[in-house]
Amino acid sequence: MSEARPALAHHFDDLDQQRDSAELGMWLFLATEVLFFGGLFLAYTLYRTANEKAFADASASLNLWLGTINTVVLLTSSLTMALAVHAARMSERKNLVRLLDLTILLGTAFLVIKGVEWHEDYVENLIPFLTKHFELKNGTSPPAGKMFFNLYFLMTGLHGLHMIIGLAILSWYSLKARRGLLEGVRSTPVHLLGLYWHFVDIVWVFLYPFLYLIGASEHGP
Repeated sequence: MSEARPALAHHFDDLDQQRDSAELGMWLFLATEVLFFGGLFLAYTLYRTANEKAFADASASLNLWLGTINTVVLLTSSLTMALAVHAARMSERKNLVRLLDLTILLGTAFLVIKGVEWHEDYVENLIPFLTKHFELKNGTSPPAGKMFFNLYFLMTGLHGLHMIIGLAILSWYSLKARRGLLEGVRSTPVHLLGLYWHFVDIVWVFLYPFLYLIGASEHGP
């Protein structure tokens, strides 16, 4: 059963104005997130430029296969999220619930795989702030290598935090979708969440080559 609460809030003239205002708010929020992550990417670029070989050696210590699998998983979740937005607009409740749940499943799979990778890094003493015996796979432990992994865990950790926030909202919206509260004129929240989820995916699309591929290109398969 749908709630009796009207889709249009009292301080808006019409639904179009309400939707445009909400979308503008989300874009402004995402702009601040771009600045936030942009600062991290800038710091990474500056350190990598000054220590190119050390960063490549450190990157080669990452699990490229797990990083690649996670990239495919996250891009697939972006597709299911886009389809969920369409289903919400078309008032296709069953498809909406199914696609939101599938997005949750894929997002959770991403975090589980990332957790496995972090555990491997811990076992191999690749977490500078948790071990006194940091050492790369090639037997060296340059300060620049530690800086790479400090940036790696900071950037992937913050990305993971954004994933957790997105999954929490997805779970809430899945419950609301089952009650018919996110269909048709009420679909704007799903659209806004889709923008956020796509942003998180785009951040990973940049993280993947920055963190994983520089080692592969330098040392080969």
